[in-house]
Amino acid sequence: MRMLELRRVSRSYGQGTAEVHALREVSLSAEEGAMVAVMGPSGSGKSTLLSIAGTLEEPTGGEVLVAGQAVAGISRNARARLRRRTIGYVFQDFNLLPGLTAAENVALPLELDGLSARKARVAGLRALEQLGLGERSGHYPDQLSGGERQRVAIARAMVGDRRLLLADEPSGALDSVNSEAVMRLLHDACKNDGMTAVVVTHDAELASWADRVVFLRDGRVADQTAPAPGPQSLLAPGDTR
Repeated sequence: MRMLELRRVSRSYGQGTAEVHALREVSLSAEEGAMVAVMGPSGSGKSTLLSIAGTLEEPTGGEVLVAGQAVAGISRNARARLRRRTIGYVFQDFNLLPGLTAAENVALPLELDGLSARKARVAGLRALEQLGLGERSGHYPDQLSGGERQRVAIARAMVGDRRLLLADEPSGALDSVNSEAVMRLLHDACKNDGMTAVVVTHDAELASWADRVVFLRDGRVADQTAPAPGPQSLLAPGDTR
């Protein structure tokens, strides 16, 4: 099953001479249980692609389908419900609430969706334990390391029955050891739990954890490739580093 499908998606901002084309007829799909990495230079449209894939932003052209459902054909409330229940986000800056503990941060999306505080906390603690943070569940974000905060953000994105995870440079603020640990966590969630992940990264070595790598340039898909199994060095076309 295709958890995510973008069909000739375009996104423009402004009008006339000030018009900027962030995406130009981009087509991308991600099967259930797959990880897709998205790479490209700054301004290539990577973050815009994630925003549209996550229904946070509407395309100016093309079609977006999540779990086989066309996003354009559903109401605003149904779209918000789809985001809460199906899609998880991992942002570059974690976006954890400083006044809540790790467990409370993870449980919050479930509570907002109507789950009782007790059941949400149980689910949140389970998600943290799966990521090796059970003993840190009562700590606040400023009491956690960068790697721990990132794992809390991943637990929050994965908690409940969410099937699609979108991550924008999830390892951008981490050192190489924690960066690889984050990608391993996402990879394992896809292979063992059937989650689908679309990950924006600038690091070619980290992208090699993915099943497929999509290269964006000037808002278009420049190339796609499937790296060999296992993390390894992967260079974009024309990259001679």
